[in-house]
Amino acid sequence: MIAMLMPNWMDPEYLLNWLGDWSLWGTAAVVFIECGLLFPILPGDSLLFAVGLFIARGNIDVPLWLACVVLTVSAFLGNVSGYYIGRGLGTTLFKNPNAKFLKPKYIEQTHDFFERYGPRALVLARFVPIVRTFITVVAGAGKMDPKKFFLWTGIGAVLWATGITLLGHALGKVKFIHDHLETALILLVLISLVPMAIEFILARRRGHGKVAEGIETQVEESITNDGTR
Repeated sequence: MIAMLMPNWMDPEYLLNWLGDWSLWGTAAVVFIECGLLFPILPGDSLLFAVGLFIARGNIDVPLWLACVVLTVSAFLGNVSGYYIGRGLGTTLFKNPNAKFLKPKYIEQTHDFFERYGPRALVLARFVPIVRTFITVVAGAGKMDPKKFFLWTGIGAVLWATGITLLGHALGKVKFIHDHLETALILLVLISLVPMAIEFILARRRGHGKVAEGIETQVEESITNDGTR
């Protein structure tokens, strides 16, 4: 189903099988690119989950602790890269409203997200598709204190990269998940949208129209871009 609806490189199972012995390092590269090089349409969550599951199944022959360390470091360095891109270039790259990826509305929505949650947005954004790619650019453009940035983005990297990999490894030992990886990945994406949906409802109730509108757009685009990972 995934392969029919999306390119092969968006299918974690296909991608890991294609990478073979380089699965861990290929995943680390994808995580780095999604977190730091302004390319949001990549299977970050589902790929981390699949790595953990593949390790549990024995398809990836690396220690679980090593995978967690490599992927967490990659997520951290990706955010550092995004931070310094934002610090050096600001938001000048986001000028064309018709751009495929670097849309001005992404920066506006991410800025609202950052304003609402402050530094802890760097942790929360890890679990929000699209926002996690651009939150570091906003932090850099806003000249956020580097020490504070490193602390919060480090916490986010551990919770996201290590947490989802461990979840995949734990559930990979469950027979249903083991035999129905595709279904599990779709469920993971839907679960990842729950925080955005909740925040959208709360924002509506509190009257934060602009923030709610931005979150609503993120939910819709996440379903379109990520819902078939």
